[in-house]
Amino acid sequence: MNTSAYQYGDLPDASVVTTRALLTARENIADTVAARAMMCIHGGAGFGKTLAVNMCLHDLEPAEDVRRLAFRARPTARAVRYELFTALGLPGEPPRHPSEFDRLLKTALADHPRTFLVDEAQWLNGEAFEYFRYLWDDLSTRLAIIFVGGEGCHTVLRREPMLSSRVFIWQHFTRLTPDEVGETIPLFHPVWADADPADIAFADQHAAHGNFRNWARLTAHVRLALARTGRPRLDRDVLRWAFGRLGGPV
Repeated sequence: MNTSAYQYGDLPDASVVTTRALLTARENIADTVAARAMMCIHGGAGFGKTLAVNMCLHDLEPAEDVRRLAFRARPTARAVRYELFTALGLPGEPPRHPSEFDRLLKTALADHPRTFLVDEAQWLNGEAFEYFRYLWDDLSTRLAIIFVGGEGCHTVLRREPMLSSRVFIWQHFTRLTPDEVGETIPLFHPVWADADPADIAFADQHAAHGNFRNWARLTAHVRLALARTGRPRLDRDVLRWAFGRLGGPV
């Protein structure tokens, strides 16, 4: 698999590391898809949710028909219909009337089992979430739905009892602990492979804060510093230079 499509910033030489959160997501997603159920993966920005879900769903393809959707700016049910029409690759023009549109989508979704990955789900409001529930509840559709989003996704879902009571699994992504940082980051990129563990802990404390996206940004700047100075491995001077670029302490 080409992991660069899912890697933060297409960082050269970066590897996808099998964290505990990724292992848990793999099991949870497989169980959700097998049950044709709904799942919510939520957590702060940069914690690796979308990367983990894309990796896990890729493992299920092509046997599983996975369709990916992402929304912005509080979409209405009408906007959800149009996004589904596009994601399913349906021919012709979208119907104008909601009832006709619903019949078309339900007919298309009854063809065979499908999984929807709904990314950036924190942008969905109650109306949009309810429309997904409406489609999922239909006995003919055989859908699995993976909602992935920030903490707002969890909050909105919990306010919708008709939907939240149907969520099969909830998974909360959190920051890497200091121990996880020590185990994970040397495997993440070659610049950290032979780094002093104390320097990795220093970098996490002052810049990355257990956030994978921060680690990727920091790694990109460390690579530049090493290339420009010719130093064989990072040290505190290199780290402080990178911190300065990130707007952190020097």
